[in-house]
Amino acid sequence: MNSLAFPRYSSPVTRSSSSSPTSPPPVLSAHIKVPPISRRAASRHLRVAKNLSRTVAMAAVAPASSAKEVLPPSLTSSSEPPPLFDGTTRLYVAYHCPYAQRTWITRNYKGLQDKIKIVGIDLADRPAWYKEKVYPENKVPSLEHNNQVKGESLDLVKYIDTNFEGVALLPDDSEKKQFAEELITYTDAFNQALYSSIVSKEDVSAEAVAALDKIEADLAKFNDGPFFLGQFSLVDIAYVPFIERFQIFFSDIKKYDITKGRPYLQKFIEEVNKIDAYAETKQDPQFLLEHTKKRLGVRHLQLSAWSV
Repeated sequence: MNSLAFPRYSSPVTRSSSSSPTSPPPVLSAHIKVPPISRRAASRHLRVAKNLSRTVAMAAVAPASSAKEVLPPSLTSSSEPPPLFDGTTRLYVAYHCPYAQRTWITRNYKGLQDKIKIVGIDLADRPAWYKEKVYPENKVPSLEHNNQVKGESLDLVKYIDTNFEGVALLPDDSEKKQFAEELITYTDAFNQALYSSIVSKEDVSAEAVAALDKIEADLAKFNDGPFFLGQFSLVDIAYVPFIERFQIFFSDIKKYDITKGRPYLQKFIEEVNKIDAYAETKQDPQFLLEHTKKRLGVRHLQLSAWSV
């Protein structure tokens, strides 16, 4: 799942076609002296070895990458329901919905593709049975598990992390756990500040700039990785679907680069795009932009139009 995992390479050493298979290996002359390594070089090699060990450890955390998943088409009002409550765990999503994307990333990162089946729902033409038989709130995401259906994206991210196998999405460190809760609590305010600025006819609002500056400062808090808690966690999952969209929308609609003067945010975006579990959930930027522009042309973008 994680692109940090190392690929296997064949050895670059091959036998020369002109050498005899019975020829003994060359022997170094006894007169050749190997100079002793300097302290500076030894120190440099030690640092490289430590960095490599750290990278290997990070790579081992996430599940190994697999072939790109073939997603089912979204179900519409004319679609028959799946065999509901038959013991299959189903995650109901809309592929372009940022709230549903949170749970989708979580499922992917924990390597649960074989445990949790994705069911796409067309929000513009929702099946009546979805509201009547699956989730009365008639929103996505929702999770059908153990003959029950649960909703709310952040609650589902935590539920999947707690109730399914796979790498944990919260560290044991108490300081990081507390900071995670603070950041999770702030997500709605962050999204509201930036969406409000997008629909405004004015320039980028002071509230949006302040919200982005806060995120920049939050990303700088821990120095053991490029993510909110250093290493990838459910906090990054909560924010990245929206940061993905805000970068597109502000660039096109407001001609504003949200990463300019914010190196930690820039690094966050670069590094999170290397994680397959997230990259495989991304939609075409042009589609997201045109979809949003169409909505903006009809009415102001309402956060409740998607599920929370």
